[in-house]
Amino acid sequence: MSKVNNIPFSCRRCGSCCRNIQFIEALSDYHNGDGICKYLDQETNLCRIYETRPLLCNVEASYETFFSQSLKWEEYLKRNYEGCEMLCQKKKS
Repeated sequence: MSKVNNIPFSCRRCGSCCRNIQFIEALSDYHNGDGICKYLDQETNLCRIYETRPLLCNVEASYETFFSQSLKWEEYLKRNYEGCEMLCQKKKS
């Protein structure tokens, strides 16, 4: 579990983000044209390369590298949760 300022990011482990990477240029080598990360275990929704996953897949590291100068951690978490919710809703429809 990642945390900045002692506030953790709580992943649902639903796999929705890993099933929708087709629009992320930096992750284009991680899927075979279907948008689903080839390292996602689709039965468990867990990453098979979790310890060496791309920087963009690591919420805390992404924040510290790309967003800490422009967003507070709490706002970054809020946006991540909103994106997660949108992906989960997409999955249901």
